[in-house]
Amino acid sequence: MDLEVSPALTIRAAELSWRFSRSSGPGGQHVNTSDSRVQLTWDIARSDALTDDQRTRLLDRLARRLVDGAVTVTASQERSQLRNRELALAALAELVRNALAPPGPRRRATRPTRGSARRHLAAKQQRSATKQQRRRPPAD
Repeated sequence: MDLEVSPALTIRAAELSWRFSRSSGPGGQHVNTSDSRVQLTWDIARSDALTDDQRTRLLDRLARRLVDGAVTVTASQERSQLRNRELALAALAELVRNALAPPGPRRRATRPTRGSARRHLAAKQQRSATKQQRRRPPAD
């Protein structure tokens, strides 16, 4: 089952790697017998679905999550392996969609207003006065 990230990007099922294992946590005998935890891995560095620009952007933005150029998503919230597979696909699609989104507008540098600077200094003077009143009076 191919993963459609956006109308312009579809990741083929052959590029996705699945691993299954037993989930942790409560669930009694069911947890001990079923491999419902899902790990979905996609190798960004070797993917044919991406253009060079997309690959560069993904590798830059997801650098902290990558291991050897591949991103891994894990899902173990549900008891059903099928449902966890769906959650992992949705999480990977969201992750890639957010990483490929163009950056927001750059922040325009502004200066603090005269009033805010005045209030800032007044607050500092008030705090200083409070601390000075806590001090022991000088011995004469």
